[in-house]
Amino acid sequence: MKKISFIELAVKVLEEEKIPLTAFEIWGIAEKNGYDKLLGSQGLTPRDTLSAQVYTNAKKPNSAFIKIGIRPVKFFLKSLNQDFDIEIKLNEDQAKKDKSKKFNYSEKDLHPILAYFGRYYLNAYLKTIDHTVSTKKAFGEWLHPDMVGCYFPFEDWSKEVYTFNSVVGNIPIKLYSFEIKRELTFSNIRESFFQAVSNSSWANEGYLVASEIAKEEDFLSELKRLSLSYGIGIIQLDIINPDSSEIIYPAKQKDFLDWETINKIVALNSDFKNFITRITKDIQVKDVREEEFDKILGIEELVLTK
Repeated sequence: MKKISFIELAVKVLEEEKIPLTAFEIWGIAEKNGYDKLLGSQGLTPRDTLSAQVYTNAKKPNSAFIKIGIRPVKFFLKSLNQDFDIEIKLNEDQAKKDKSKKFNYSEKDLHPILAYFGRYYLNAYLKTIDHTVSTKKAFGEWLHPDMVGCYFPFEDWSKEVYTFNSVVGNIPIKLYSFEIKRELTFSNIRESFFQAVSNSSWANEGYLVASEIAKEEDFLSELKRLSLSYGIGIIQLDIINPDSSEIIYPAKQKDFLDWETINKIVALNSDFKNFITRITKDIQVKDVREEEFDKILGIEELVLTK
């Protein structure tokens, strides 16, 4: 099988996706499609290597890439840019319409509703992860989600079954990752989705969460396609009746945790480090300290206005 370079890999992904992508998004799609196995040499941090090479290459006059946007910088192919101009214009027009829409609540206001939903409908304890306490923010771009959660089996299993499971070396906790948006529309679905993909690579299940989701048939079809392709679940929160919140598309469960990424996030974010420390202690003593996770509010305290 012919080996390819990082630049050739990036070109291949962009040719197939036909949309501007960040370097990290390019690597995520390459991994998902198995293209990373075509590389002649990966090195210790292939995602960072690809990012560095694409950034450097894009500065050359004869580069195949063009840079689009600033935060985050996305890359596209010069050969496809003419065809994409119309789509860029449509997305810009939609973004302007969406920006003019006023919300009476912030994404942060959705955290208590998700904590409530997670506790009573996923049997999980959730914790908010504050991005502002992270170190090396540029290095950790799109690395950790807005909220994380843990399901503890000893709350549902008999003592004998849990003890036996522990003895054979398989304590089946389930770790969740949640990326939260106020709304999902055509103007933000791809960036939001790949942000969720990047942020959830370490967890057993990853979810993209929103209170408002566009109802157009084409949009829902694309949302379903992305969910099935990348295993990211979709949760819609009901800000008027939190008990009516629902999982629109379930996440694909991964049997193994990504320990390298968990280790990286622990080093970058103290909230996540405290979360890992907390659940470790809870597992050891077989008792969950609820006060160490996000507080579960009553229904009357959760209701928001649109």
